[in-house]
Amino acid sequence: MAATEPAGRNAEVPEPPPAFSPPPSAVGRSRLQLFYGGTFDPVHNGHLAIARAARDELGCPVNLMPAADPPHRPPPGADAMQRAQMLELALAGEAGLQVDRRELQRAARDPESRSYSVDTLRALRAERGAAVPVALLVGADSFVGLPSWREWRELFELAHFVVADRPGIRIEGSLPAPLAEWTASRWVERPQALEAEPAGRIFLLRQPLQPESASDIRHRIAAGLAWRELVPAAVADYIADRRLYFTVGPAPVSV
Repeated sequence: MAATEPAGRNAEVPEPPPAFSPPPSAVGRSRLQLFYGGTFDPVHNGHLAIARAARDELGCPVNLMPAADPPHRPPPGADAMQRAQMLELALAGEAGLQVDRRELQRAARDPESRSYSVDTLRALRAERGAAVPVALLVGADSFVGLPSWREWRELFELAHFVVADRPGIRIEGSLPAPLAEWTASRWVERPQALEAEPAGRIFLLRQPLQPESASDIRHRIAAGLAWRELVPAAVADYIADRRLYFTVGPAPVSV
């Protein structure tokens, strides 16, 4: 869900909760259904930190959705099946974190189609019903770029947003004006508020910031630099065994 960052940042959002202090994990105490999409190319410790923090703070399982391969061109690093397999390895033994392969299944049914978040959410609504609270988990860098997403205003009719802190991105005062105006009244301070409505609210997730990025890890592998400590051990072994990313051409930045 990487997005370009529009100009014109000058509006502010309401003051977020003062600090990150997650309660003990109690997966299942919330009826919220939370989805975390991305390329996960490869999945790394930063992804897991965000998913764990969301699970613990919101009290619900987190469904990690790997994106399908883009049509008409080879995948930038690992292919979709390899990325999903790395996710499965990373989440093994992680209570409340699970892989959701719906994007890969949709691509298998229609290889020529492109996948957009609004389409995914419409399909989820058709499947889960209009009354179930659904949320997208995104990094702050992706949320700042939301106006570049297809039908971005419609997203708030379909889901809540849980926005995770990211290094170098300060949400307060950094939103582009159209997004700041559209979201000004949507921020909530308590995660329980996301259960009261099916969609339309935004919760800022404070979590331990991790410096990892998938693009940096791919670069490190290709350049022969240290990288194994940035990903789960089982994922590192998978990458090394298959020589993934050891020769990497130009690729889009992913988180």
